[in-house]
Amino acid sequence: MDAKRAIFVAPFDELVDPRLLAELAALAERQAWDGFFVWDHIRYREPVQAVADPWVVLAAIAVATERLRIGPMVTPIARRRVQNLARETATLDLLSRGRLTLGVGLGSDRSRELSTFGEELDPRARAKLLDDGLARLAEFWDGEFLPKPVQQPRIPVWAAARWPKRRPLQRAARWDGLFPIEVPSPEDLATLAAELQELREQAGTADRPFDLVAEIEPGAAARPWVEAGATWVFIGFGHVPRADQVRAVIEAGPPRD
Repeated sequence: MDAKRAIFVAPFDELVDPRLLAELAALAERQAWDGFFVWDHIRYREPVQAVADPWVVLAAIAVATERLRIGPMVTPIARRRVQNLARETATLDLLSRGRLTLGVGLGSDRSRELSTFGEELDPRARAKLLDDGLARLAEFWDGEFLPKPVQQPRIPVWAAARWPKRRPLQRAARWDGLFPIEVPSPEDLATLAAELQELREQAGTADRPFDLVAEIEPGAAARPWVEAGATWVFIGFGHVPRADQVRAVIEAGPPRD
């Protein structure tokens, strides 16, 4: 089966209006794209000025579309209250009729969105908060909170890993997918795919569906990444997205080369 194609945008500056993003997502659905995903940040470094809340954006997109898979890439659970995240994700899954994928990661302080607000800075401590938060989230989804998510046994969870770090692969192997960041080449993605397969066999999860994401720039060839093992190919636009470029890429349709 061929990989799915998605638009991946930062809801910043020119794309800060949820109504515009909902319009673009509806256009993507008409043009046969498979997904529409957004960055999750509280603030961002210069030259970014305006930042939209991803959950409000995703709600607008959910209402404007019927088929696209949607989600945040990625939510740092260490700076979230997991009970609030449980309510948000279950409600958004209900609103979208079961189309949410939750991307999760450690987050970083590159844009001072941790230190500015007194959040945890130690990576090991954030990793524990992430794993504990995921375990708690699964309990909420399993019926501790109602309504349950539409998707069963749970909303898919994709764990992030910034190249060339490997420890996050162990987390991804326990869940439903890997969102690798800044992978240099398809050959490197193939290496991750092989390592993930081994880890999933060790974890006893190899028989479950699993997604591996490749992010490419507009105009780049998708086929080498698919052949390397990607099940999703994201077209990304960086932290200074231009509305006209995003619209043009969407209108051109998903790349199949």
